[in-house]
Order: sequence, then C-alpha cells, then structure tokens
Amino acid sequence: MLKIQGLDFPDLYRSRLGSYKYGAGVFKMDWALSQPIPFTSEKCRRAGTVHIGFTEDEIEQSEEQIHNKKMTDTPYVLVAQHSNFDDSRAPEGKYTAWAYIHVPNGSIKDFTTIVENQIERAAPGFKNCILDRSTMNTVQLEAWNPNLVGGDINGGKQDITQLFTRPIVSISPYSTPDERVYICSSSTPPGGGVHGMCGYNAARKVLKDHFQDFSH
Repeated sequence: MLKIQGLDFPDLYRSRLGSYKYGAGVFKMDWALSQPIPFTSEKCRRAGTVHIGFTEDEIEQSEEQIHNKKMTDTPYVLVAQHSNFDDSRAPEGKYTAWAYIHVPNGSIKDFTTIVENQIERAAPGFKNCILDRSTMNTVQLEAWNPNLVGGDINGGKQDITQLFTRPIVSISPYSTPDERVYICSSSTPPGGGVHGMCGYNAARKVLKDHFQDFSH
C-alpha cells in the first residue's frame, strides 16, 4: 500500500504501517488427477476440504518450525478436492485438487516432494493418480497477487499483538489519514480466514463517513 503513488499519508502513519509484520508464507500446488484422491478414510473421501496432520505433536512442531524460519518433512497440509462435488472443475472422467503448506515467508524452495509424501501417507496410491501438476512458491504468489507479501495469505502475522491491531492500533483500522482511501483487506480485523468480513466492515465505515443517512 505504501508503494501506491498519490496517497496523502503523513510520515508518522507511513512509519507505523512500515513496522507491520508479515507471517508465514505458503507453497501451493494444483493437480490434474486420473481419479479422486484415494484417502483411506471414508470421511476424507467425502470431504471437500481435508486438513492433514497425523498427530497433535506433529502439527504443533510443524507450525513452530515454520515460524522459526525452518521446515519439517511432515508439515500440516490443507487439501481441497473440489471436482469430487463440482463436475465443472475437470474434464469428464478426470479430477482436480489443490493444496498448500505453510513455509517460511519469502521461501523459494520447491516443497513438491514433501507435500505429495504427506498426502500419500493419508492416501496410498495418490502419486499414481497424478497426470500433471503446477506449483507456486511464495515469490511467485506475491508476483501473482502483490497482497500476498512473502506468500502470506493472511495479510499479516496474526499473533496476539496484531490479531486486533491490524494494520495499526486505531479506533477505525479501516480508514486512513487520506479520506479517499480505506483498507478492506485481511490486514484489518478480523484478519485472514474470516472471508468477506474485512470488506464488509470497511464498507460500513465508508457508508457511515460519507453517507449521513446510513443508520444500519
């Protein structure tokens, strides 16, 4: 945001935004498959989204390592298998799926093998179903969407400090010193994962500030 030309932001506000911290990035994969992912669990085969983590300790260690800018061979994996339920997502008789893992912010490492190994543990034979794949590391994700700084899909680190004070400590985090500009991304409360609420709250603030008859 600070790179946008023509914004009327005072130096103090720019400085406060400049100290905003970003969290872990993601490594994303997409697959073309010859059949649905062969999860051993029937519940997983019937789910649109599957969160893969084999033990509580494994998940906790994985996330802790990532935020210490390290990586494990057994990361937590989020998998979406949309074509099982939406025929428009793949050619007839074929399937698609995507997944991502958390990785250190800005990492350019290829985690293909690690991701596919984790899915294979939960779905033996998965690798044999792969017809084609594509990958995007954190740098490629940011190039595709500049909001994904360092591959951070949550719009900033969501620790105890920045959970509610996004992007700065402010009574109105959606407005800025420039009355023409509002922030509606996941860099405002309630942050990433609560889809649409940041924009909804920002829109309500715009209506309140600029339309006097707005009362709901």
